[in-house]
Amino acid sequence: MTINLNATLHIDKLGQRGEGIAHGNHGTLYVPYALPGETILAEVDRDRAKLVRVEIPSPDRIDAICPYYTVCGGCAVQGWAAPPYQEWKRGLVAEALAHAGIKTLISPLIDAHGEGRRRVTFHSRTFHDARGYLQVETGFMQARAHSIVEIAACPILAPVLAPALAAAQAIAKILAPLEKPLDIAFTGTSTGLDADVRGCGALDFHMTQKLMKLAQSHDLARLSNHGAILVERRPPQLTMGMAALILPPGGFLQATALGEEIIANLVTKAVGKAKRVADLFAGVGTFGLRLAATAAVHAVEGETKASAACERAAHSTPGLKPLSVEVRDLFVRPLTTAELNKFDAVVFDPPRAGAQTQAVQIARSSVPRVVAVSCNVQSFARDAKILLDGGYTLDSVTPVDQFRYSPHVEMVGVFSRAAVKTQKRGLLS
Repeated sequence: MTINLNATLHIDKLGQRGEGIAHGNHGTLYVPYALPGETILAEVDRDRAKLVRVEIPSPDRIDAICPYYTVCGGCAVQGWAAPPYQEWKRGLVAEALAHAGIKTLISPLIDAHGEGRRRVTFHSRTFHDARGYLQVETGFMQARAHSIVEIAACPILAPVLAPALAAAQAIAKILAPLEKPLDIAFTGTSTGLDADVRGCGALDFHMTQKLMKLAQSHDLARLSNHGAILVERRPPQLTMGMAALILPPGGFLQATALGEEIIANLVTKAVGKAKRVADLFAGVGTFGLRLAATAAVHAVEGETKASAACERAAHSTPGLKPLSVEVRDLFVRPLTTAELNKFDAVVFDPPRAGAQTQAVQIARSSVPRVVAVSCNVQSFARDAKILLDGGYTLDSVTPVDQFRYSPHVEMVGVFSRAAVKTQKRGLLS
């Protein structure tokens, strides 16, 4: 290990993880919390560096909104003014597409923070103090470490999550005798907080009863243990288009309510007047339930509980077009070209790993309109290249920022296939 306490560095740009990048005698160094154009004093360790002091600050440096910034690992870029921050985030998409050799229209970044994040996971760890007493810490993970940062509040969370920290601390205290690391996830819904505890394993009757009483005292809508419901006082409900959805325990949602609305609107507009739509990696029906207002939708999802929630919501909502649900692992068994050719449009929103296998099948199909939603610029660029090589045109990409202060960015890409190519493809399929 080589450490230099007196390294003066000039930050050239911000990297993909939100770290300042410096080039010089020490090679390429990555410095968290440093901004482009700054001269800093840093502690160097191989290709990493720790910001000791800003010698010449960027004119775009602003005060962070959170006292835990640089200690808690949740936010990477909180001290940068909005215009350069937004251009950097849009640039992450442009850079990934350029690296893949893709040219297209990239729209301005849309701010989708809204009221803030509606999902949060607190972490809890136990330890024995100097006297041997069991203690418990609950909060967020420390930046680049495994320690817990105990916090009083988080300013990027939506108001609906305001009671979540106290509930997490109470849950951690009850489960502390197990001496297990816990992840306690909360989702804000229109009927209250949905909580899911992970890491504790099976619980005995005594602890289960304590948690059930806690749900009452903290007014939780529902409390689950790794997806198994312990108590449901009110079904955790969300509105998706015309439908009222009961969220399954631990169910995936877009990070912010505004982000979901913006992305769903982009998808709906891109699908246009299509009458038959395949919604792949459909989750709980974020897009499918909205698209079913005007089109027959086939929603395909690998997670059984999410599919069931989508199906129940569709069946209980009058006025929707037919929405069919299929439980299917699209990584192992993607929809084939023949299956895809039945649809006027395909929407796919895979996890961060992307949908390479499914993209190959889509690229061979005759579907005239494809809409890709992604939270990972690299896997999006890879899958887009597959579609382009199959004859599609990438008409536009819209970056959406619902992960403010982080290097994560959502994208909605709209692909089309010219009518003449569609006819040829149809003859070959």
